[in-house]
Amino acid sequence: MRTDTRPDAGAPPVSWSDPIPELFASHEVRIVSTVPDGGLAALIRCLESDDRFRLVPLTNEGEGVALAAGAWLGGVKSAILMQSSGVGNCVNMLTLPISAQIPLLMIVTMRGDQGERNPLQMPLGEHTEEVLRSVGVVVKRARDTAEVEATVSDALHMAFSTYRPVAVLISQSIIGAKDFRVGATIAEPAR
Repeated sequence: MRTDTRPDAGAPPVSWSDPIPELFASHEVRIVSTVPDGGLAALIRCLESDDRFRLVPLTNEGEGVALAAGAWLGGVKSAILMQSSGVGNCVNMLTLPISAQIPLLMIVTMRGDQGERNPLQMPLGEHTEEVLRSVGVVVKRARDTAEVEATVSDALHMAFSTYRPVAVLISQSIIGAKDFRVGATIAEPAR
């Protein structure tokens, strides 16, 4: 018999990504594209199992920008999920939504950020925000789990009311740092 009567007793820990499907649904985002990533795994699984969304796997992040533009022209809102290293794969394609005033929401999990141990993630990770801003993307940052919901909500409103690309950078302090060895995690994400 359970003796703890707190509403959250026995509940699984809250993931940073838990509020995102409802935010997407409330803003009528129907297509979500992504290149698979460990930091996005929980969100990807949730969206895959939710019939309100069509999850589209990509071979590179630039395809997601083109997909989002085509979806918008067809009357459907979409979003892209990516890791910060994928920003480099879509910089040129970002000129499309910027010049054509097509709204675009990007959720970007950061590498090369707090606690990074992989030297290959450092160059773009350190400059992701700068790179996005330099091509005209509005950048918002969530540095802890408590900021994610409001930051993503604000970004959705901004993207779809101003017809601009907006990126939400999810700090590595939220998703946790990874060891350079495959599958090893050295720092747990903030709760």
